Amino acid sequence: MIVVDANIVAGFLMPPCSSTLEAVFVRDPDWAAPLLLRGELRNILATLIKRHRIDLDSAILVMEEAERLLDGSEFHVASTDVLALSARSGCSAYDCEYVALARGLEVPLLTRDREILTAFPKVAVDPDEYPG
Repeated sequence: MIVVDANIVAGFLMPPCSSTLEAVFVRDPDWAAPLLLRGELRNILATLIKRHRIDLDSAILVMEEAERLLDGSEFHVASTDVLALSARSGCSAYDCEYVALARGLEVPLLTRDREILTAFPKVAVDPDEYPG
């Protein structure tokens, strides 16, 4: 199992799919995320709609696929953990939800977010460096 952030899910589900993310999924298809991912992914899709890079029907399909992908693997995280991680690292509480979940599940967090990768090198892994 690995924890994935919204940008990883978007990069995996939207064409063109990253070959790196396809390879990660083949090695480890058990992806998990905090419930926050749904809102973040909706925001990514809404922004792409506004920029005319995706149409509404396609965005809905991506969201439905994300919900299927993560069905049963979305988790609540403790606010105290998130706030403590944010206070110590300077990262946003949004980002620290993913970190808190990965720590709680004792699995890696897959992200391309440089701030998270720098602040949490023992938990966060760039997909290009994920050993699987």
